[in-house]
Amino acid sequence: MATQLVVGAGFIGGALARTLVERGDTVVVATRSGTTVPGARCVIVDAADTDALTAAATGADTIFLATGPRQYHRWPELWPPMFRAAIDAAHRSSARLVLMGNLYGYGEGSPMPMTEATPQHPTEPKGRVRVAGWELALAAQGRGEIEVVEVRASDYFGPAAGRTSQLGSTFFGPLLAGKRVRVFGSPTEPHSWCYRADIVATLVAAADYRGPWGRAWHVPAAEPLSRSELAARVAALTGVRGGVAALSPALLKMLGVFVPFIRAANDSAYQFTAPFVTDSAETERLLGVSATPWELSLPEVIAGYTPAAATTAHGNG
Repeated sequence: MATQLVVGAGFIGGALARTLVERGDTVVVATRSGTTVPGARCVIVDAADTDALTAAATGADTIFLATGPRQYHRWPELWPPMFRAAIDAAHRSSARLVLMGNLYGYGEGSPMPMTEATPQHPTEPKGRVRVAGWELALAAQGRGEIEVVEVRASDYFGPAAGRTSQLGSTFFGPLLAGKRVRVFGSPTEPHSWCYRADIVATLVAAADYRGPWGRAWHVPAAEPLSRSELAARVAALTGVRGGVAALSPALLKMLGVFVPFIRAANDSAYQFTAPFVTDSAETERLLGVSATPWELSLPEVIAGYTPAAATTAHGNG
């Protein structure tokens, strides 16, 4: 039985903590608000506070950094102290460090599909700050201070994902009401999507891995689907037919002048205006994880949004 520190209790961190508790680990959950997770010891910690994070990590085998700033436009300001605190806490506590990461670091123009060996060349501020944090952690491992890995996922989805997810309530809510969804980018480009259960399974497997650290893992994703294709599958499962259309790029560009969050999102538009596809063959082979097929994940997601849709989805499943 291991002792684990999970920093963050949001959509990913909370599910990770619950999974670790269920398998019998001793789990400490650190959040700014003191969010409770049944079976875990919950502490109030600012993820940028090195001393507080180190205290929470005392006796831990692994620190999972599974949180992050919601304000896209403030990533360059808010991420660096969190990376430094996590690295220092891992060094002081002798815990291994698992970073919950994303694909921003690969940048626009990366070859598709992106693999674990694809070079990082970030082309916008969010990607640059993520790569800088990863390089800082790798440098600490190079000095023999820590052991670190990064688990990289494409856009996540899952039951009751919030408004910030591209496949969250603002996507499934209108669809399940038979309405048209306005989406960021093109609705017809193929995209890799990562199911929450698969993200959690990859994080746990990465922490348990006893091979060489200092590397990246890719969360497995089911077959790439466009949002138009996903809408068609939702309609087939529920009998409710909504639609998908693109938000106006010109309007988004204009709004970005006045709204920093939209401006930061526009910087990442390339992820939704062209194919954005991952490959996780190496991760699957070495960690023994695999993607949940759409036939299983999509009914579960539908069930997380409306009880009526859940009944229909399970009846058709």
